[in-house]
Amino acid sequence: MLLALNKPFGVLCQFTDDQGRPTLADFVSHKDVYPAGRLDMDSEGFLLLTDDGPLAHRLTDPRHKQPKTYLAQVEGEPDEGQLRALRAGPVLKDGPTLPVGAEWIAEPDWLWPRSPPVRFRKSIPTAWLRLTLREGRNRQVRRMTAAVGLPTLRLVRESVGDWSLDGLQPGELRQLR
Repeated sequence: MLLALNKPFGVLCQFTDDQGRPTLADFVSHKDVYPAGRLDMDSEGFLLLTDDGPLAHRLTDPRHKQPKTYLAQVEGEPDEGQLRALRAGPVLKDGPTLPVGAEWIAEPDWLWPRSPPVRFRKSIPTAWLRLTLREGRNRQVRRMTAAVGLPTLRLVRESVGDWSLDGLQPGELRQLR
């Protein structure tokens, strides 16, 4: 079984929590499925869940280099040097990252409002980036954008491999083939 979930902001990417925070169990009633990859509590968007261990391994093992595409709202407006640095793969505290696809895009018109909304500061503009990675380190997108001087304010995973959100709203679940 393969499921797609649009994980809402503020939801833990696990099925239980001893602190009573929202978890995947609030959205997924299927038994014996597990996330193939993770999204931080403060990230949102596309998450695959499966009961197929070998498939989960192919999707998450860095050796298979499955592309993962994210939309990142960042503080500031990127210049070509910052985009070049992202594309080259910045060096983080845990070592260099692989090169990534990075482009400045218009704010997606299909994107749902976040609750709570991202902080607004009149004097500091924001921009949207589409980033495609082929590895998945802890908080990697946030650390990469910060490393080039563009802190991430909002992070939405748009796709993994050939699968994407494709109209899935926050909290909605869809079975995939």
